[in-house]
Amino acid sequence: MIGLLRGNVVVRSAEGEVIVDVAGVGYRVSVTPATAAALTGGGGSAPGGAATLYIHTHVREDAIVLYGFVHDDERRCFEVLLGSHGVGPALALAIMGALSPASLSTAVLEDDIETLCTVPGVGRKTAARLLIELKSRLDLPDLSMDLSGSSRTGTSRTSRAEARAALSELGYGPEEIRGALDGLRDDVGVEEMLRLALRELAGR
Repeated sequence: MIGLLRGNVVVRSAEGEVIVDVAGVGYRVSVTPATAAALTGGGGSAPGGAATLYIHTHVREDAIVLYGFVHDDERRCFEVLLGSHGVGPALALAIMGALSPASLSTAVLEDDIETLCTVPGVGRKTAARLLIELKSRLDLPDLSMDLSGSSRTGTSRTSRAEARAALSELGYGPEEIRGALDGLRDDVGVEEMLRLALRELAGR
């Protein structure tokens, strides 16, 4: 299996692929739109410079498809998504194109279904199932201890999820909600969390 390619990106296709020239052999690699633009300088099919791509080799009955990522944690995250029920390479790549590994981990930790629903092709049912499956599959930090070493309760995480749901009902988008809740302590309770978040949103 191919795990890494290092060479020159010589073309970008309209199908979300780049061709990497490695010692005279051109490898077709499927990438996210952002990765393709970065590798080719955003210039359509204009040649890009030297690049290193971490590769997931996907074997089908009718083809062998390479999926490439600039960082190895993106490749690992892609493979975790592939192991989830109902997630194929196209959907996994769409998720990676919309969310960084850190953003996806945060969404899973905080039961942030709205962020997952921003991915094209992911509805609320799929997002809810992914949240459950990914909790046991992603390399998530241990939430049993907070920064002071004291135990974190399930109630604190529920408060954040309830605050997020309430703000969503008020019409705020996922990025606005994330920004408003970022930095708030989990132990303040849902009402105080909402009050502080709304004050933050009103000041923008």
